[in-house]
Amino acid sequence: MKKDELLKVLADGAGVKKVEAEKVLDVFVDVLLAEVKKGEKFAVAGLGTFSVAKRAAREGVNPKTGAKIKIAASQSVKFKAAKKLKEAVN
Repeated sequence: MKKDELLKVLADGAGVKKVEAEKVLDVFVDVLLAEVKKGEKFAVAGLGTFSVAKRAAREGVNPKTGAKIKIAASQSVKFKAAKKLKEAVN
């Protein structure tokens, strides 16, 4: 499902205009990004939890040359699916 399709479903389900649904979705995404950027967890009941995962610096291998390379420490977003979402898939 693409954003445009999601907006149509949201607008129809909430009985609002598509433009209003888009504003709500944009605010939702902005709040999610702000919380994760601060390092906080962001949980949505029935969907799951977004959090920051820290990766330590490590050594890797260039697959072309076989040379060892240093991979810098980094952060990424981790998502843990809620029980309800897992059950819906299985």
